[in-house]
Parts: sequence; structure tokens; C-alpha cells
Amino acid sequence: MSEGSCRLGLWYVNVTWEDTVVHRIRFQRTGIPGPVPDPITRYLAGRTTTLEPMISLLPERPDTYGHIYQAVLAIPYGSVRTYGEVAKQAGTNPRTVGLAMSRNSTPLIIPCHRVVASNGLGGFTPDVWIKKELLRIEADVVKKLMKHDRNFQEFP
Repeated sequence: MSEGSCRLGLWYVNVTWEDTVVHRIRFQRTGIPGPVPDPITRYLAGRTTTLEPMISLLPERPDTYGHIYQAVLAIPYGSVRTYGEVAKQAGTNPRTVGLAMSRNSTPLIIPCHRVVASNGLGGFTPDVWIKKELLRIEADVVKKLMKHDRNFQEFP
């Protein structure tokens, strides 16, 4: 098992992984020594729209949370869905989606920052600034792609 940190503004993104499986991502004020998988650092720098080949095992859970994580994983880069939309797709309710997002041990891989409230941004642990920043990074990348490729279509 490997561990390491990279920066996102004033926060450290602490990652625990083995091969291509990410076991935990935490946003903290202090870092831990060691490298972070290249796809994660590239994503945070706005240099890629995918975290492949990195994966989370959470979508493989055979319960409601597994269905929720699958629905969130399917939200395209640069897009958002409401808690209600995710709930409908996963066959549950918005409150359960919120609980699943708060218990998501692999944010970024399971992009819970793309799940928003119907009347605003919604929450994010430990700080909503992180959610705003991740959405800003994705929006900037989408704008650059659209500018450089006239045939590029916005993500649905």
C-alpha cells in the first residue's frame, strides 16, 4: 500500500492506493510524505479529464450505496447532477445520496463534487471551497477544450 500527498490550494490531498486501486482520499491541512498517482496530480492541475486507470472499489458494493456510487461515477466530467437526479437513477432518495456522499472514502475517483443541491451547491467535507475549486477546474478545462476544438461538444 502506498501513501502520499499533493496540494489543492491550502489543502493537501492525501491518497492511499495500491496499484490502480485507490482506497482513500482525504482533504487535510497537513500532508503525508510520498507521491500521489500521476492521474490525480494531472487532474488537479487541469491537465486531464479522466483519472484512469485509477479506480475505487466502492461502486462494486452490492447495496444501495454501491448503486449511488455507480450513478455518481457516471456523471460526465464538467457536469453536475442534483441529489434528486442521482437518487432517481440509483432507486433511492436524496437524503440517502447525501449520506453516501458524506461517507465516500474516495472523492475525486467517485466525483461527489459533481453532486449538487437543487437550490445551490450543497455541502462538501471538510470545506465547500474544495467542491467549488474542483468544479472550477473542470469548467476551465471544458472551456479550453471547446475553444481549441470547434467540433468539441459540451458534456451532457
